[in-house]
Amino acid sequence: MVAVSTRLGKVRGAQGWPVPLYLGLRYGEPPTGLRRFLGPVASGSWRGTLDATRYPNRAMQHKTEGTLGAPILGEMSEDCLFLNIATPSTHGKLRPVLFWIHGGGFINGSGNELDGTVLAAKGDVVVVAVNYRLGSFGLLDLSSHGPEYKGSSSNSIRDLVLALQWVRDNIEDYGGDPQNVTISGVSSGGTFVLSLLSTPVADDLYHKAIAHSATSAYRTAEDPTNDLCKQMKVSRNEYLSHLLALSAHEILALKLGFRVSVDHTVITRPTFEAIADRGSNGVPLLTGTNLREGSLYTQGLDQEQDHYTEWNRGLAKEMLCGKDPQKYLSALRETYPDASAGRFHEMIWTDMFRRTTSRAAELSSAAGPGGWLYRFDLAPTLSDHRHLGATHGSENAFVFNIFENARTHGFTYHDRDDPVVRDIARAWSDTILQFMRTGQPDDGAKWPVYESRERANLTINDALRVESDPDALHRALWNA
Repeated sequence: MVAVSTRLGKVRGAQGWPVPLYLGLRYGEPPTGLRRFLGPVASGSWRGTLDATRYPNRAMQHKTEGTLGAPILGEMSEDCLFLNIATPSTHGKLRPVLFWIHGGGFINGSGNELDGTVLAAKGDVVVVAVNYRLGSFGLLDLSSHGPEYKGSSSNSIRDLVLALQWVRDNIEDYGGDPQNVTISGVSSGGTFVLSLLSTPVADDLYHKAIAHSATSAYRTAEDPTNDLCKQMKVSRNEYLSHLLALSAHEILALKLGFRVSVDHTVITRPTFEAIADRGSNGVPLLTGTNLREGSLYTQGLDQEQDHYTEWNRGLAKEMLCGKDPQKYLSALRETYPDASAGRFHEMIWTDMFRRTTSRAAELSSAAGPGGWLYRFDLAPTLSDHRHLGATHGSENAFVFNIFENARTHGFTYHDRDDPVVRDIARAWSDTILQFMRTGQPDDGAKWPVYESRERANLTINDALRVESDPDALHRALWNA
């Protein structure tokens, strides 16, 4: 057990391997009862010694096991506003902070699935992983039902802002530097990172950003009241009271899908517009994707699925920020006339993430702070996953270098004992650490910013190599 005295009270953490862990630190009051669907409220101090040795509640979700069958940590509850900290020490100099936002399609996942102990120990940094409201609890637009619900479609973002405010006010007690915070996330977590760039109330709470496999905020929040009234067989006047009376599991059973929206209250404008108009007042951005993002969704299979036709159009429209995708879809088919239905669907997923991240990097470079683009190509080395290639989420284990310590938890498609895998994990996590410290992934000589002339991309395979414009063919399709 490791104990620390903080401004909020005494805390007893766990001796993780190899650094201390402080688990289940509450940053917000329970968003339950009549506080369901409202903005979060900061939690306060406590008496006695807080037991921070167990993983906390995770948000309400359908997910019952971790990725690739790993055990899932933490109970599921609406009362989920907690964070976990891995720190080399609570003493000495203040260290850079990584604020990690988990993915899961906006409806699943938790910060409990992250093991940041290796990155914290090897890099002498503090890693914070946050749990926040998901799905209906964090993204349902109720703004037409009273001023207290204005911005409710961005309650997930409000939770993250509150957690960042907690970090600003308290992270020094855990050895972290509140003036050197990097927000980082994968998939929907990466989308939340880019959405925070469009959230003015958060502007002074972070100093660098890393977005893995992200999409962007661009569409205006939509009020689903009429559709849900029909689904639940209630009148509009009964709608809100009915939602508040339902159990959390009954709300889950509605099986609603969500994405980040521009609500003009919390997220005030689209991501790309925000990067441009913040200019030099923005933050450095490191972003990128995996070579075969979409194989996670096809499982590498060629066969047609009933939903592919509708999804292909929806994903392509998402990639183009709401524009008609027909020219792109036609150009993609003309370019790959022999592609199977599965391969065609996979490419659209991959292009959606790739177009978003490359555009965000280019705009960040043009604005002044700098944007760096990568692509992770290293195929799985575990036989059960080789057919997927470098799929969605492949790079996560390398960011946190879980290969360095056999006791770390976390999923991977790669053999922990493969020497190439271990070398690349060290090199990539070191690059992440360098960016956290300085706002640049290197001295600029090897990996330049991504801009419209050279379009420098760091390709991560059996080595780290900078290539010029690997997306030329597909960018022409995006712009068809």
